Parts: sequence; structure tokens; C-alpha cells
Amino acid sequence: MTYVVAVRTLCEFTARRGDLDLRFTPAPSALEGIAGHQAVTARRAPGYEAEVTLTGAHRGLTVRGRADGYDPALNRLEEIKTHRGDLERMPANHRALHWAQALVYGHLLCETRGLAELEVALVYFDIGDQKETLLTERHTAASLRAFFEDQCERFVAWAAREEAHRAARNAALNALRFPYGEFRSGQRELSVAVFRAARDGRCLMAQAPTGIGKTLGTIFPLLKACGADHLDRVFFLTAKTPGRALALDAIESLHRSEAALPLRTLELVARDKACEHPDKTCDGDSCPLARGFYDRLPAARDTALQARTLGRSAVREAALAHEICPYYLAQELARWCDVVIGDYNYYFDSSAMLYALTQLNGWRVAVLADEAHNLPDRARRMYSATLDQHAFRGARHAAPAALKKPFDRLNREWNALNRERNAAYEVLREVPAKLQSALQNLIASMGDQLAEAPHSVDEDALRFYFDALHFMSLVEAFGDHSIVDVTLAAQHGVHAGVHSGVHSGAARAKPASSVCVRNVVPAPFLKPRYAAARATIVFSGTLSPQHFYRDMLGLPDDTGWLDVEGPFRAEQLDVRIAHRVSTRWRDRERSLEPIVDLIAQQYEERPGNYLGFLSSFDYLQRVADSMGERHPHVPVWTQAPRMDEAARDAFLARFATGGAGVGFAVLGGAFSEGVDLVGERLIGAFIATLGLPQMNDVNEQMRRTFDAQFGNGYDYAYLYPGMQKVVQAAGRVIRTEHDAGVVHLIDDRYLRADVRRLLPRWWKVGQ
Repeated sequence: MTYVVAVRTLCEFTARRGDLDLRFTPAPSALEGIAGHQAVTARRAPGYEAEVTLTGAHRGLTVRGRADGYDPALNRLEEIKTHRGDLERMPANHRALHWAQALVYGHLLCETRGLAELEVALVYFDIGDQKETLLTERHTAASLRAFFEDQCERFVAWAAREEAHRAARNAALNALRFPYGEFRSGQRELSVAVFRAARDGRCLMAQAPTGIGKTLGTIFPLLKACGADHLDRVFFLTAKTPGRALALDAIESLHRSEAALPLRTLELVARDKACEHPDKTCDGDSCPLARGFYDRLPAARDTALQARTLGRSAVREAALAHEICPYYLAQELARWCDVVIGDYNYYFDSSAMLYALTQLNGWRVAVLADEAHNLPDRARRMYSATLDQHAFRGARHAAPAALKKPFDRLNREWNALNRERNAAYEVLREVPAKLQSALQNLIASMGDQLAEAPHSVDEDALRFYFDALHFMSLVEAFGDHSIVDVTLAAQHGVHAGVHSGVHSGAARAKPASSVCVRNVVPAPFLKPRYAAARATIVFSGTLSPQHFYRDMLGLPDDTGWLDVEGPFRAEQLDVRIAHRVSTRWRDRERSLEPIVDLIAQQYEERPGNYLGFLSSFDYLQRVADSMGERHPHVPVWTQAPRMDEAARDAFLARFATGGAGVGFAVLGGAFSEGVDLVGERLIGAFIATLGLPQMNDVNEQMRRTFDAQFGNGYDYAYLYPGMQKVVQAAGRVIRTEHDAGVVHLIDDRYLRADVRRLLPRWWKVGQ
């Protein structure tokens, strides 16, 4: 056996006992943890060694890692842990895990340096007061070896099992045949490019249209790359639930063609979807599924891994059979599965679990970003944070007395910031230093309070606390990729009173604002993710223009590009431009009649199911009302704001084979992509907008930022995002090689050359 395991992974497998307990949280952020380690090591004497790389072996098991520090003068190995609040409140099983890691590093150091004995220390560094707590034990090399071998013995049987699984998996994947005999048109080209990217360790952008089977066309070659030992794992990441379902279906097709395929696939779902007891906190005193979690985890893990595909229901079944939390069981299973399917945030977010596991274990992973046209906007949201003063005031009102001073201090600084504003929206060079200081003080005080009395802080205050932590982490990483802006909340009479000296009752009310660290270009945050993966494949039906997505996503210079020819023919889709209509804001009222008359005319020519896309719910309702007045014989149904899953299903159910009518939806919403209405279920679409984002203060500032960095601000902020939504919506009409339909592009601007260039090449556009 030649199994390699990280020290932390080994100890988390062998040394965790007792309850799942998240009360001694939140842990410091990654940046705070790094800063804490640096603060500790900077205090040490000359000759101190930081980040000591160590490796050892036992019965074919190779254990590796980096000890935080070693002081040769004191002959002391240090394991540094950052924390907040009273250390006495740390659960005993957390401390036991820390000691296990320190003692394993101690053995590895003694073995490497030939030491006869060693002082082993846990250094707990409180990031709030910057104080250290030092816990030490003196050990002989023999006692450390005994501890190390005991941990290895507890793991070696599992390692042998995992190595056997890996060998069987690779052999099966190496022999695996494509499940459908022949590839579809364009699918083989895509698969070959994806395999080569994994083999060569490169990134790939692939623009691949609907109908070629791109989900299977990307997963299959990466599994073949696993079989050829180019990869350890595959992460399939998507923006929406339907994407996860398609990936699970693709994996299932492989199992149908090869029933004995030893492939472990895991679906990750959000915590709020997996939690069985949302009214309870994550600790053994509150939640029965946290009580004794680590004691029952080994049996639950064994049960779960007997299933070939661990979707949400399978994970839940295994967890509840052993009375542990399904969400945290899934987190554990992510360490041992070959394919993990989940949301983008599991790899690309600032605290992404899959990214952390990849770095910790040195995995060779391939990351598949499905429907990657969504990734720039999703990444911006991951790396943006807003603090809302209304929410702050609610948290302040309910805060315990012990937090009154730090809340009051932040309130004063926030109000001072508001008084300095000369407009409802302003961009700042940075978050003001006094506001930062007050916010950091409140975070530290709340951290102490949570450690001392976790149930004394209500949900509103706790929510603000987590928002503040995220906000400050982005302040620390602030650069020209982001902006800081302040927006005064609209309050009747307040703005006039504040800025003109009017002393009405409304004017005396203190205005509220929101302060936002707003990411504009997510590329700098995403680049480390590509560096950690062996290969990253971003693919979608709409990745044009290529340079826009390269700039937004920050892909490496040697990233490959593939534009796959689709299986559809121009004759399948009749694309028409209604160039005598303007859907600009100023022309909305007079656009209603020509839009509804065009829809009715098309409906008379060919009755059937159609989708109509508008730019807003207000515009949608006005068009639908006008349709009812002028053409009441045409059945109409509409998307409503904040539709739940049942309402969305009911909306789509109206598109039945043999049915007829028009469903109106908002462009860029739930029905613009990820919807498959094949054959007669949908025979046409009307798109009465260019989908351009609203021209407002925020988008104008983004345009200026794009201008400064790329010199093409309007296109980056407005045109490209808008036309991407148009093409996605139009793509609902033709889903297979047998479909036929019509798309009406309703706006005179569709005649412009810069707009026409962004339409799919296979379209034949008429007027």
C-alpha cells in the first residue's frame, strides 16, 4: 500500500469524538487566521522556524503536513490555533483534536531531526485581544512514535480500503465505454478537448450549444482522465438545481451501461435544505442529530458509501438511520467521493469547502463550471458585502446590555458618515477608518459575548454579526477590482432636511444608509481557484464574446477555447426583428399595442404555446393587460414575483403538448434558462427587450470601473450581460434536432451591427 494522507485528515478521522458542537464559533476568517499565525511567529526569537514541512510513514501509509513552528533553542514544536473569546468554552473534543495534530507533528519532527525528546505546545491566539495562551507537554521520541503509530493503525484499514477502491475505480473507468455507442454531433469534439485539458493540466472555455449533450460530454472524458490517473476527483458545479439534476442523470446513464461501475458520486445541498431541525442550534445540548455525532459517524459513513450515488435523499436516509445530521454527513462524504456535484460556492466562495479540501489533501481535481455565463455575476455576489443600517438598528435594539457601548460607538460613526454625504449615492475611496475601527470593535465584543453566553444574542444581531465578519474580510482584500459605495435610504423629507437645514419632524429623523464593498471584477478572487485545480473547464451555450468572460473570470493566459458547432439548422428557427418598435423606457406606453398585435398575429398564423419575455414585472403586467383587452381570445398566464417551486411548476405545466397560449415571464428570471419545453410544448418566443441592466448609479459606477480597466465600459456593464439573457431566453425554443419554431426580437436596436454580432452564428435573421 502507498496511501498518502495529510496530518489534519488523519487526525480528523481518528481523533474526533463526541458531539458536533459549533458553539465555539465563528472561527476566525482565513485572512484572520493567517494574520494570527504571522503575529505569533513574528514574536518568536531569531532562529525560529515557521511552516516546517514534515513527512513520515507507517505500514505503507505516508503522512505529510506542515507544522506551524519549531523553536530549536527551546526544542519546542508549536501548533498555532486562532480563536475568539474565552478559551475555557472550547469543547473538549476540539482541544483533543488539536493535541492529536500537534503530537503527530511532534513525532514527524523527532523522526526527521533525530530528536530524543521534544516539548509540544498548543498556542491559542485570541485575534480580539492579540494574547497567547500556551499549553505544553514534554514527550520522549518513543512516546510520540507510539501515539503516531496508534493513529496510523486506526486509519490503515480505511486507507487500504480506499486504495483498493481507487484501483478498482481507475481500472473500470479506463475500460468504460461511452454509454450511447455513438457521440452526438459536436459531443466528441467537446469530450476530446476536455480530456486533453485534464491530461495537460490546463483550463478550457467551451461554448457548446443545447442539444449536443454537453453535461455527459464533459463528465465522461474527465472520468476517463481519472482512469488514466491524470485526476483524483471531479467537481461538477452549477448555478441552479436543474444543473445538478442533469449531472446526476449523466452519472446514472454510466451506471446503466456499466452496472458494476465502482464510482462514488455525492450531491451537496444547501444547509437550509438539508437541516432536519432548523429551530435548534448545532450542538449536542440542542440538536439530537449533533449529540454523539462523531461517535456514530464511522458507521454512518460506511453505510452511506455502500450506495453508488449519494443524492440528497440517499444521504438523508443514511444519516437518519444512524441518528446524525445529514448536512454534516455530506460534508464528511465529500472527502471520500469521486464525483461531487454542487453549487458554485462550494469551490469558488471565500470559505469554500471543496477548495479547502483540495489544498489540504493535495488532490488533483478537475472543476467543471456548468452554465458558466452565470459565474461572473455569482462570483461578484460571493465577494460583495453590504451592511444595512436598518438591520443594524434592529440588532442594536435587541442587543444585550454588555454590547451597548460597541453598538453605540458604531452607531455614532455610521451617523457621522451619513451627515457627510452630499448625494443619495456616493462612491468612497475606502471604508472610513473610524467606521472600520468601530466595526472591528463590535465584532470583537460580539465574539466575546457569543463565547460567554451564546444564547444571549438574538437572530437579528447574530445575522448582522456574520454580515459584519464577511464585510471586514472584504475590506481587508479591497483593491481596484471592487468599489465602496454608500446609499442613503429613501425617507420622505429626510434628504431635503439633512442637506438644506429644514427642521421639520421628518428632517430631524436620522437617515439610514447601506455601506457596500461591491465587487465588480471577480477575476482576482477566482485565480487561486484555478491554480489549485489541475484543470478547470467553464462551459455554456453562451460564452460570447470570449474576451469578456476571460476578463471577468481571470482565466490563465494559456486557457484553451472551443466553439462547438451545434446540431441545429437555420431552417429550424425563424428569427424575425420587429424593428418598428422601441422598448426603451420612454417608449413603453406606445410599445404596448404593436407588441400585443404582433403576438396575436403570430398566434393566429400558428396557434400553440409561446413565451413572451419582458424586462420587468411592471412592463410584463402592462403587456398582459393590453393583450387581454385587445385580444381576449388568446389565453395568457404570467410569472409573478417570488414564485415558489409549486407556482413555477404550475406555470410550466401550462405548456402542454396540444395546448395553446402565451406565458409571459421576466427576461433573466426563472424561466429564461434551464427550462426544457420540447416539441409542441413551446413553438415560439417574443423578446421585447434587449435585456440591458437598468441604468442607475451602481451600474454606472460599474461601467466607469470597466472603462478604467478594459476601455469598453458600456458593453461590459450593459450590452454583453443583456444580450446573454436574450440568447438564453431564445434558446428555450429549439431544444432538439426535431424542434421548429419562431423567435421575435422586438426592438429597433436589434438592427445594430454591434447587437447582431452577439447573436448565435447559426441563426438566420430576417425582418
